[in-house]
Amino acid sequence: MEDIKFFSTNGKSKSVLFKEALLKGQAPDLGLYMPEYIPTLSTKFFNDIKKMDYWEIAYQVLKQFVKIPEMKLKNILQDAYDFEIPLEKVYDKKYIMRLDRGPTCSFKDFAARTMARLMKYYLQNENHELIILTATSGDTGSAVANAFHNLEGIKVVVLFPEKEVSENQRKQMTTLGNNIFPLSVDGKFDDCQAIVKRAFADSDLSELKLSSANSINIGRLLPQTIYYFYAYSRLAENNEKIVFSIPSGNFGDMMGGILAKKMGLPIAKFIIATNENDEFPSFLNGGSYRPIVPSKACISNAMNVGHPSNLARLFNFYDGEMDEKGNTIKQPKIDKMRNDIFSVSVSDDETRETIRDIYKKYNVVLEPHGATGWNGLERYLKEEEASLCVSLETAHPSKFPEEIENTIGIKPQLAKAISELKNKVEKYEKISNDYDIFKEWLLRM
Repeated sequence: MEDIKFFSTNGKSKSVLFKEALLKGQAPDLGLYMPEYIPTLSTKFFNDIKKMDYWEIAYQVLKQFVKIPEMKLKNILQDAYDFEIPLEKVYDKKYIMRLDRGPTCSFKDFAARTMARLMKYYLQNENHELIILTATSGDTGSAVANAFHNLEGIKVVVLFPEKEVSENQRKQMTTLGNNIFPLSVDGKFDDCQAIVKRAFADSDLSELKLSSANSINIGRLLPQTIYYFYAYSRLAENNEKIVFSIPSGNFGDMMGGILAKKMGLPIAKFIIATNENDEFPSFLNGGSYRPIVPSKACISNAMNVGHPSNLARLFNFYDGEMDEKGNTIKQPKIDKMRNDIFSVSVSDDETRETIRDIYKKYNVVLEPHGATGWNGLERYLKEEEASLCVSLETAHPSKFPEEIENTIGIKPQLAKAISELKNKVEKYEKISNDYDIFKEWLLRM
C-alpha cells in the first residue's frame, strides 16, 4: 500500500507525506492537514486487541500513517507510554477514563510525548533548528513544554493568556527553562492562537523553521485516537458499541475519536460537552456557525475557546468546508453530523453541581473539565438509552485544588508532578496582545 498523504482543509496547498505535515504543523494555505485516506483496521486487530498493551495498540494504529522502521516506532511508543490509564467504574457500565497520569497530569501528555519523539526522529539528520510555536488555554503548553524539554535542535515558544491559566498550569510551563520559552499574553486564548497562526503565514519569518504542537498539527491529532481503542479493548464485550463523552475546547480530542470511528471502532455516539463557549452546540442545534469573540472565561479554562481550530477538520469530514477564521465556505452534512454527535454547553454552576453530585453519590472526584464531560453524559442518558459509556477525565484534580476544595470541601490528593512544582522558580516574559511585538521578539530569540 502506498504511503498515505495529507491534504489541506483549505484545498490550496499540495498534499504531503506525514513527515512534512508533522514538521510544518500548518499547511501553507493556513488549512489543517487531514489524511487523504483513512484505513479500516482488520478484524484480526479487533480480535486481538484485548491482549495488547497500550503501546501495542498505538503501534497498530499509527503504523497506518507513520512509515518509519518497525522497531524505531515501537521503541518511540514504549518510551512515550510509560504510565497507567485507569478506567474507573462509576455505576453499571458507566466509566471514567482518567487520562491524567502522565508527567503533566493532562490527557495532552499522550499526544505531546509521541509527537516530540517523532519530531526528534525526523530531525536527527537535519542541520537546522526547529522552533515550535504553541498557543495554550491551559494544559497544552505544559504537556508540550515537558515533552520537548531538553531535546536538541528544538526550541519551544508557548503563548498563554495571562489571566486564564491556573497557577499549577503556569508553573508546569515556566519552571523548565533551557529550550522552553513561555510568553504570558495580555489577552485571551484565541488571541494567542491568532498570533501563532499569523506567524505561520508571515513571509518575513520564512527563514525560521516554524512548526506547531497544538492540535492543529496532525502529529498531535493521530495519537489522540489511541485511548478510544484502549477503552474499548478493556471494557467492551461481544463487539458492543460504546458511547464516549468528551469535554471539548479546541476539538482535537473529538477529532481523534472521529478518526478512530472511521478506522472501524464501534462507537455509537460522541457527546461533545463544551463550557459556556457554546459555539458548536449552537451550530449543531441551529445550523449556523458563529465564533464567540471574545471567548468566555470559565472554570474549565483549557476549554475557553471561542473558535475551535479543529472544526475545519470536522466540517471536512462531513463534506463541508470552513476556513481558518471560522467562515463557513460549504455547509457540512449536518443531519449526518447530528446522527453521530450529541452536543451540550455546560455552565460553571452546572459544572460545580456535577462535581458535588458525583462526589456525594459515588465518592468520585472530578475536576472542572471532567465534570463538564460527565454532565454531558448525564444529559444524553436522559434522552437516549445506552449501555457502555466512557467519559473522559482530561486533567488531574490537583491541578485545580482551590476549585475542588471550595466545591466539595476536600483537598484533592496531590499528584507527584504537581507537588514537585512547589519550590521551583518560574521564568517567563509578559507581552501585550500585539503581533508585531511578538514578531520582533521571535526574530531576536
